[in-house]
Amino acid sequence: MTSTHTRPRLGFLGVGWIGRQRLDAIWQSSVAEVAAIADPAVDDALESLDDLFAADVDGIVIATPSGLHAEQALAALDHGVPVFCQKPLALNAPDARRVVDAARAADRLVGVDFCYRQTEAAQRVKEAVASGSLGDVFAADLVFHNAYGPDKPWFSDPALAGGGCVADLGIHLVDLALWTLGLPQVRTVTARLHGEPLEDYAAVQLELETGTVLRLTCSWWLHAGRDCVLEATFYGTHGGASIRNVNGSFVDFVAERLDGTNTEMLAGPPDDWSGRAVIEWAQRLADGARFDPAAEEYVEVHRVLDLIYGGAR
Repeated sequence: MTSTHTRPRLGFLGVGWIGRQRLDAIWQSSVAEVAAIADPAVDDALESLDDLFAADVDGIVIATPSGLHAEQALAALDHGVPVFCQKPLALNAPDARRVVDAARAADRLVGVDFCYRQTEAAQRVKEAVASGSLGDVFAADLVFHNAYGPDKPWFSDPALAGGGCVADLGIHLVDLALWTLGLPQVRTVTARLHGEPLEDYAAVQLELETGTVLRLTCSWWLHAGRDCVLEATFYGTHGGASIRNVNGSFVDFVAERLDGTNTEMLAGPPDDWSGRAVIEWAQRLADGARFDPAAEEYVEVHRVLDLIYGGAR
């Protein structure tokens, strides 16, 4: 689909808590037009994805239960409509591959809301790693605990959720680690998952092709003493760098450079980052962007999640 509009006309499929946040971000940015909403739970909204196609939208933002994402994205791409999707893009790597291949075949932009990349804190830590100032990064510890867990019934349905805290929170840690380190391949995975039928605690160790060892832990309903614990610390031969949330906040983060017993602040709040990923996607759409090969990163993240679930003991 080639837009004839001065701003892309976007359709929003699902406007629960996160979908509404992304809609509001687009509305406030004015980079695109909120042309249509489809959500059967919302009065006066359209009912379905087909209704969005009929509304002649130039792109679709998907924020539905996880198990629906891949087929909805494939349907949009089959109609020639670019997609911005909440994570996960799919419930497994083969289905993520199908979506990325469909985007390539249609030559349409596809984006996934790996939103923590967009924080200023994460950007500063990535810059510290990429600059070489940390030396050889040989280890990293990443943690994401949500002390009260998800509040939607579909999160406990394996067919709709695909997994527990790993699929919900651990996916962000995998993406953040690989993105920060320049997308190295994962060589080995060991994992311990706790909880039935879906895990509510996970401890994972990844060894990268570079020799770097990553330790990841994530959970729902852990007695964390605060709403959220989100940290990612990278240790190098010449120093370390860390991103962490402030006082249990889901939105306030600091970045720090670590040298022996010394700590230097690299970034801190306030930082209005939560809508940056969808705004960036919409701006690229407005600029005429087509398929971006960087979408292969999404498949790799899902490949690692499959290894975690497949190798869990």
